[in-house]
Amino acid sequence: MEWNKNRTFAPLLLIQPVMDTIQIKDKQFSISIKEEDILKEVKRVADEINRDLKDKNPLFLSVLNGSFMFTADLMKHIAIPCEVSFVKLASYQGVSSTGTIKEVIGINEDIAGRTIVIVEDIVDTGLTMQRLIETLGTRHPKEILIASLLVKPEKLKVKLDINYVAMEIPNDFIVGYGLDYDGYGRNYPDIYTVVEE
Repeated sequence: MEWNKNRTFAPLLLIQPVMDTIQIKDKQFSISIKEEDILKEVKRVADEINRDLKDKNPLFLSVLNGSFMFTADLMKHIAIPCEVSFVKLASYQGVSSTGTIKEVIGINEDIAGRTIVIVEDIVDTGLTMQRLIETLGTRHPKEILIASLLVKPEKLKVKLDINYVAMEIPNDFIVGYGLDYDGYGRNYPDIYTVVEE
């Protein structure tokens, strides 16, 4: 079968419309942070990392599942030599933390003497992050830095030095841009806050 050189294709544009409210299972959410505002702050964080770590060859450690969008957009703007790996931790069930943290998928890289940048979607209590830092510390990295898309300052239960913060938010339950409610809602490019009834 020969290729028809005269055949033309119209570009397929899949544009996800911005919705003011969404329904996920039994909860309604309203838009609180638009994608364009998120991406602006992600770019700012990337610029700060490029400036601070230009000679350090960092290993970015993305915490799955929630940080996958943040990591992808952040890495588009990282212009320094680096590596990316992933770890999966579990601490959430439904809308609240279970308080139980377990490492599901670990990293295989040798991180001794390396600069590690943990890429997290959200830091609220800080307990998950504290556990991850303790776990990584046993592998003797040179330094461990934190880059978080979102931080809930009023919810922190432990003292953490969060080096790179895209945005601080109030203690609301949110979905979108990688964050979920019982596994749903990660696909939305904007961030939505739960509507309390």
